[in-house]
Amino acid sequence: MSVAEALTTIGPLERETLGDRVYGHLRELLMSGRLAPGDKLSLRGTAEAMGVSMMPVREAVSRLVADRALEVAPNRAVRVPIMTVTQFRELTTVRIEIEGFAAERAAAAASPDQIVRIAALEAAFRALSLLARPDLAEAVRLNKDLHFAIYEATGLPTLAEIIGALWLKAGPVINLDLGANPDRLATGGAVRFHADALAAIRAGDGQGARAAIAADISGAADFIIARGGLAAA
Repeated sequence: MSVAEALTTIGPLERETLGDRVYGHLRELLMSGRLAPGDKLSLRGTAEAMGVSMMPVREAVSRLVADRALEVAPNRAVRVPIMTVTQFRELTTVRIEIEGFAAERAAAAASPDQIVRIAALEAAFRALSLLARPDLAEAVRLNKDLHFAIYEATGLPTLAEIIGALWLKAGPVINLDLGANPDRLATGGAVRFHADALAAIRAGDGQGARAAIAADISGAADFIIARGGLAAA
């Protein structure tokens, strides 16, 4: 999916709290992997796609640059940062620890309704993986929604915010896995690890939930690094 196509999926925004709304939508595109490393973001094109003026777009982009989710290149172009292997390994290590802890906490704290939501997302992701021609953008979205349904079940909003900041950086790189490789849905470990996480949360098995999420993150990271889609240095 191109940047222009991703932006048009959002549609025009209502004219209230525009800066926050543009920021939220761009943040969602980054976290869900619908923008890839190196993608350039036209301020004018973004404003036109969202039906807003340039000012709220500039405000939102400035915030995302401060979050280090976007960067301004020497030619003043705004783009998604290109991550090095070393940076990605560090991010993966941090994600495994923090998201693994969140999964462990969710196993102890998730309500019945939250478990139902996690189960529904797991089932939807699994069903998609069985299709001959799966919608890869939908797979990426379901993967993100499933993970965050688990993290929100911790009952710790601050923890979910911290994980959101990590996904701002990780999301575009995750696009190099599920979003660009149809075979990964069928042959990768995500379906199995998601099922393992759900089973552990249902059983109140914190260590099992932690191990499943850690395996999911590390398995995707190993594939991305082996694929060679990251900068060498």
